[in-house]
Amino acid sequence: MNRPLMMAAAVALVCSAAQAAEPAAMLPASNPFAQASTLPFGYPQFDQIRNEDYAPAFAEGMRINAAEIEAIANNPKPATFENTIVALEKSGQLLSRVSSVFGNLSGANTNDSFKALERELSPKLAAHSDAIRLNEKLYARIQSLYDKRDKLHLDAEAKYLLQRYHTDFVRAGARLSAADKEKLKVMNGQLANLQTAFAQNVQEEANASALVVDTREELAGMSAAAIDAAAAAAKARGMEGKFLIPVVNTTGQANLAVLTNRAVRERLMAASLERGSHGGQYDNREVVLKLVRLRAEKAALLGYATYADYALEDQTAHDAQAVNRMLAEFARPAVANAKKEGAEIQQVIEREQGGFQLAAQDWSFYSDKVRAERFNFDQNQLRPYFELNNVLTKGVFFAANKVYGLTFKERKDLPVYHPDVRVFDVYDANGKQLAIFLADFYARSNKRGGAWMNAYVSQSKLMGTHPVVANHLNIPQPKDGEPTLLTYDELRTLFHEFGHALHGMFSDVTYPRFSGTRVPRDFVEFPSQVNEMWSVWPEVLANYATHYQTGAPMPKELLDKVIASKKFNEGFRTTEYLAASILDQKWHQLGVAQIPNDVLGFEAAALKSAGIDYAPVPPRYRTTYFSHTFAGGYTAGYYGYLWSEKLDADTVNWFSEQGGMLRKNGDWFRKMLLSRGGTMDAMQMYRNFRGRDATVEPLLERRGLTEK
Repeated sequence: MNRPLMMAAAVALVCSAAQAAEPAAMLPASNPFAQASTLPFGYPQFDQIRNEDYAPAFAEGMRINAAEIEAIANNPKPATFENTIVALEKSGQLLSRVSSVFGNLSGANTNDSFKALERELSPKLAAHSDAIRLNEKLYARIQSLYDKRDKLHLDAEAKYLLQRYHTDFVRAGARLSAADKEKLKVMNGQLANLQTAFAQNVQEEANASALVVDTREELAGMSAAAIDAAAAAAKARGMEGKFLIPVVNTTGQANLAVLTNRAVRERLMAASLERGSHGGQYDNREVVLKLVRLRAEKAALLGYATYADYALEDQTAHDAQAVNRMLAEFARPAVANAKKEGAEIQQVIEREQGGFQLAAQDWSFYSDKVRAERFNFDQNQLRPYFELNNVLTKGVFFAANKVYGLTFKERKDLPVYHPDVRVFDVYDANGKQLAIFLADFYARSNKRGGAWMNAYVSQSKLMGTHPVVANHLNIPQPKDGEPTLLTYDELRTLFHEFGHALHGMFSDVTYPRFSGTRVPRDFVEFPSQVNEMWSVWPEVLANYATHYQTGAPMPKELLDKVIASKKFNEGFRTTEYLAASILDQKWHQLGVAQIPNDVLGFEAAALKSAGIDYAPVPPRYRTTYFSHTFAGGYTAGYYGYLWSEKLDADTVNWFSEQGGMLRKNGDWFRKMLLSRGGTMDAMQMYRNFRGRDATVEPLLERRGLTEK
């Protein structure tokens, strides 16, 4: 998912209320955040928002929210669910409005003003959150309600909300001594600063690390359109006559699959691997060490052996031992599969008299040759059938219509923050509007890497709000007039992120705290992974996979090859993911006295000790550009993709067993899971849907890990 990792997440801890029409007393009416947007569903007034509107709106939002908290904490009446918990849910509306827009645009459409304000706001928002969570009187009211929770006659969602508030406050340090609370406040401010610095360094380094080549010939293997785009990118940076290849957030780079010049491939891979670790102003090594030390100190202050123990206690995995067992169980067969795949690639290299040993820069290029030999096709044969608009409207939207009864209507009248953004009204099966969906698919230099979903407005019965959600990808934008043809990975990502969007759109909860994707981190990827299944479902594929020039459907034999090759390269895919997941755990399972001095040395030793140090398959993210974990959001939680995939694979089997793409199946999945948000224990929610716990066999089969 790779959501916006900083500002929006920080404010989610402070105020969970959605948009509502209340005036902001000291904010000029000309400020677009002063009142809730009057556009449909509270859709943001992007055309009225200026850079200078954010700072005063944040300041006033925090001021009002602080006053609301004081009023709740100092209420002379005894604590009740309404005057304490519901009051907290309704608080912070202005702060929520401005943070949802700023937090999302800081990832999707940033600028120097955003970056400066982000650095200024991070510690202030951390302090504001601490002032709430460490408020003794407020915690006392919550504790008093929690102690008699079984006697309050609350419905299931309300009772769970009370439990979650109690847990949130305890985990935030509400039980610490006054002196330790002060220590914690300092730590949280420092952590906020460091996470912001890490994220901004990653984005700046990605731009600075773009590969520049001198001649068109060096880019042999890339399409003419892609080379032209590289020339245009170089010209835009004042390097006319040269060619510029951007570096994306993952270690692997798409152009490695097509560049025939090995020296250029080597330069591109080196540029990717060295990000944040080769000196200069964007070097993240010192930031990493400070972050890891502070997180370990914070965990110790809160009574935990390591930060991983602290983070995982509140996830469905519950403890580091469970995560370690899973990663270790998958690592050995995954690396064994990767080495088999590497041996096949080496045979191709030797047949072609390459005269070199397989290295990381060669994997994508030669694995495509192995695929072509084994299945008689390569990935580039697919792209003419994966035109972006077709995939979106006749694939993603078509599947949502068949499974859930949704329909979509594009609208041009609502303002957008960038011309690339498209907006759709989403209608339920009964014809009533359910949500507004924003689609922002193209890469930009001021957009962070990866793909993610976010909510501008979250659904809540208490607040009377409906979802406004967005998907963001980083698809290279073709020249004017050229079609946008997706890779297979981009196709899967489009369906994946829309699964997150569905989770947000189908939310049917009372309290903002539970809306949409506000579930444990190691559960949140599950619904999105399930939605990937429709990308190659025959009925869906037949509807969208038509040639962009001729309109001819994808030949059945090509489709059969796609299906047959689904397990191809799974050793690589699993190994690179596990390597990153293990690094995340290794860093966050360190005690305060165990923090190393050498980031790259620790990384190498960690991978070796886990038996996953296979050089041709580097981690999907190396430490110094691993924003998931070091910019927050997935800290000690990157394992969650695989943890969720166990549920996903089991659910895909359920859909198949129940007849596949049927409304009754979609309605059940929606009713029992997608609509429930975080209103109950996530694993119990899954049991209620499936009738049992998930089994691991479908995942092992999918990943090709059952073969000896």
